[in-house]
Amino acid sequence: MRKLLVPTILAVLACANGQPTVSKADVDAWMESLSNWGRWGDEDQLGAMNLITPETRLAAARLVTQGVSVSLARDVEKVEAVDNPRPFKHTMLNVGLNNPSQFVSDDYQVSYHGYAHTHMDSLCHMAYGGKMYNGFPQADVVAEGAPTLAVTNFKQGIFARAVLMDIPRLKGVDWLEPGTPIYPADLDAWEEQSGARVGSGDVVLIRTGRWARRDKEGPWDVSKISAGLHASSATWLKDRDAAILGSDAASDVSPSLVEGVNQPIHQLVIIAMGMPIFDNLDLEAVSAEAARQERWEFLLTAAPMAVSGGTGSPFNPIATF
Repeated sequence: MRKLLVPTILAVLACANGQPTVSKADVDAWMESLSNWGRWGDEDQLGAMNLITPETRLAAARLVTQGVSVSLARDVEKVEAVDNPRPFKHTMLNVGLNNPSQFVSDDYQVSYHGYAHTHMDSLCHMAYGGKMYNGFPQADVVAEGAPTLAVTNFKQGIFARAVLMDIPRLKGVDWLEPGTPIYPADLDAWEEQSGARVGSGDVVLIRTGRWARRDKEGPWDVSKISAGLHASSATWLKDRDAAILGSDAASDVSPSLVEGVNQPIHQLVIIAMGMPIFDNLDLEAVSAEAARQERWEFLLTAAPMAVSGGTGSPFNPIATF
């Protein structure tokens, strides 16, 4: 495995390359200026998902011209690793020749938040100053679950136009090295190169090549160092009025390059803008298919488990061309 850059070096590089730098004060200010609180009413729990309308769904359906579908889910990780400290537990039940039943069954257990399992973050997953999206109190979340902003708000499913932003392809590499920040200028450059512009109600998918690197060089501690969006990219997402953000890690570059703020993209996107996040997508197969077809927009469908009070859900998003 290649030696990873240490956080202090990354911070120096970020300040020296002419790209924007962001402070905690900037993030605090963006919590207000980028906010969607009250935009769809004081009791709204859908957030930016309100931007996915019957009209945008019909437009997304018209993107299906080839009938080719590709999963965006990583096969579940059952083996403990540095990026998977809580592996998916799969226990077989009623098996073998001595099974008295006609049926074979099994048991699943998963602690899905983190950097291993493909999952969706709901809007109750994160709070700032004791408040979740739209001002709902963090204190309302109790042992029985979250009474507001839970994942059941999205059980009708996601049916939307998605735009894949393949940043390694933009830069002519197989993957971005861990710790590489993605700036608004990179997102603009990808739109120009690909011809696919993000619009209102879209799902924005950021490929860093995380899984390609892992498959080639082995696991590393993604929570400490990973490629992803720089905090300044939050303003780009709000300008485009995107509905959902997803990536092959956790969207944020790590280290964040913002002193005092660990995951500014998560904070701004989930809490201020009310955008659900898709974490740990496997974007390798869809990247290959998009390149084959030379088109970077497609219909994306997905649905979480309907867990009352849940902060998110493992799931299997599907891209259809």
